[in-house]
Amino acid sequence: MMSGLLALLDDVAAIAKVAAASVDDIAAAAAKAGAKAAGVVIDDAAVTPKYVTGFSADRELPMIWRIALGSVRNKIVILLPGLLLLQAFLPQAITPLLMLGGAYLCFEGAEKVFHALFPHADAEVEADFATGTPAQLEEANVAGAIKTDFILSAEIMTIALAAIPDSTIWLEAITLAVVGIVITIAVYGAVALIVKMDDVGLHMATTGRSGTLRSIGRGLVRLMPNLLSVLSLVGTLAMLWVGGSIVIHGMEELGFGWLGHHIHDLAAIAGAMLPQAGAAVTWIAKAVMDGIFGLALGLVLIPVVTRVIAPLWAALTGKPAH
Repeated sequence: MMSGLLALLDDVAAIAKVAAASVDDIAAAAAKAGAKAAGVVIDDAAVTPKYVTGFSADRELPMIWRIALGSVRNKIVILLPGLLLLQAFLPQAITPLLMLGGAYLCFEGAEKVFHALFPHADAEVEADFATGTPAQLEEANVAGAIKTDFILSAEIMTIALAAIPDSTIWLEAITLAVVGIVITIAVYGAVALIVKMDDVGLHMATTGRSGTLRSIGRGLVRLMPNLLSVLSLVGTLAMLWVGGSIVIHGMEELGFGWLGHHIHDLAAIAGAMLPQAGAAVTWIAKAVMDGIFGLALGLVLIPVVTRVIAPLWAALTGKPAH
C-alpha cells in the first residue's frame, strides 16, 4: 500500500512539473508575442480615445467599458478560434483576410481626412448625426470603435500567433488568450486614464491642499482637450499607417513585393542620410510611406464603398451602412 502511495505521489509530482513547465512556456510565448505586437497595440491605444471625445464625462468610462468588452469578444470569442482553425485548415486565407481588414482601416482613415478637408461633402450623414440623440450617437461610436478594434485585434492576434513557437494547439490557444486579455487591459486601462485625466485635474484644482497641486490640476484641465485632439489626429494617422502596412505586407506575402521593396529601399536611403539616428529615420520614413499609400488606397475606396458597397448593403439588410 505504501509503495502504491509513493507511486501516486511520484505521478502527481511529474504532472506538477509538466504543468509548471507549460505555465513557463505560456508566459514566455505570451511575452514574446506581446512584444511583437507592440506597434499595433500603441496604434490601438491612440485610435480609441477619439470615439469617446465629445461625450459627457459620466458616459466616458461606461463607453470605454463597453468597447473593452467588445474587444475581448473580438479577440477571444471570434479571432482566437477563427485564426487557429484557419491556420490548421486554410492558412492561405489569413493574408487576404488581413489585407481586407487593412483596406478597411485605410478607408476609415481616408474618410476622416476627406471630411476634415471637405466638411460638407456628405450632408446626409452629417444630418443623421445632427439629429441623432446622445444615446444613438453613443451606440454608433461604440459600434464603430468595436469594428475598428476588430481589425487591429486581428493584426495583434495574427502577429502573436506567428511569434508563438510550434507547439500544441492548446498551448497556442492559451497563449493567444493570455496575450489578448493582457493587451486589452493595458490598452483600455490607458485609454480610461487618458480620457479621465481632465476630471482628475479638475478635482486637484478645486480640492488640492497646496498651491502646487491646484496649479498642476489647472494645467491638466487646460492640457487635456488639446491632448485628446492630438490623439484623435494620431489615431487617424495610425489607421492609415497600420492599414497601409498591412496591405503592403500582404502584397509581399502574395508575391507582389515590388512596392514593399521600393519603400524599404527608400527608407534605408533616408536612414543612411542621417547615420546618427539611422534606425529611427528609417522607421519613420517607412511609416510615412506606408501611411501615404494607405491614404491613397483609402481615397480610392471611398467612392467604391459609398456608391457601391453601402447601397448594396442597405438593399440586402434594410439598414444604412454608416
